[in-house]
Amino acid sequence: QVQLVESGGGLVQPGGSLRLSCAASRSIFTINRMGWYRQAPGKQRELVAAIRGGSSTNYADSVKGRFTIYRDNAKNTVYLQMNSLTPEDTAVYYCNAFLLLNDYWGQGTQVTVSS
Repeated sequence: QVQLVESGGGLVQPGGSLRLSCAASRSIFTINRMGWYRQAPGKQRELVAAIRGGSSTNYADSVKGRFTIYRDNAKNTVYLQMNSLTPEDTAVYYCNAFLLLNDYWGQGTQVTVSS
């Protein structure tokens, strides 16, 4: 099992940046895949970015070139650096870990992009 705790959300103006953090309760080196999902009001949860054990990454088309997912194995933490934010990025962002055929989720952190 793994517990995930997100932080770093908040209110930001369009064009601004935020960095989300996801701290895991175990070594992320042992986790097959970690990722960030988001869910906007009235919409389904969608994958934003994911990173695998070999540090390969993939991104939703809507965030390519603006968001970067990376990991710090020593801190058991995965980050999502979000730049050039737009109101369409407003959502609750969830950290996800895929481990031993199970999905684990954090509690979510709200990101609001508004002037």
